Amino acid sequence: MVRNFHLPLPDPLYRRLRSAAERANQPATTVARYAIDSWLRQQQKLMVREAIAAYAADVAGTPADLDEQLEAASLERWREERPGRKRRRRAR
Repeated sequence: MVRNFHLPLPDPLYRRLRSAAERANQPATTVARYAIDSWLRQQQKLMVREAIAAYAADVAGTPADLDEQLEAASLERWREERPGRKRRRRAR
């Protein structure tokens, strides 16, 4: 189901939206829908990240905390596969 939502925009924001829509060769409503959806997804990810960080802080040092060997292994693996770093291939 699609619902209509009336959203008055200040003139400068409206002009930026129209300009972006023209550049993308898309209707302004499509660009606005995409921008709203992207922002909401980003906010959801941020809330999840913050909840995980709060949980980790709460359980730090308790039996629910990660064991040191598992934590060290995960950090080592993360260093190896971090985005933006190229892994060297070994010659066989």
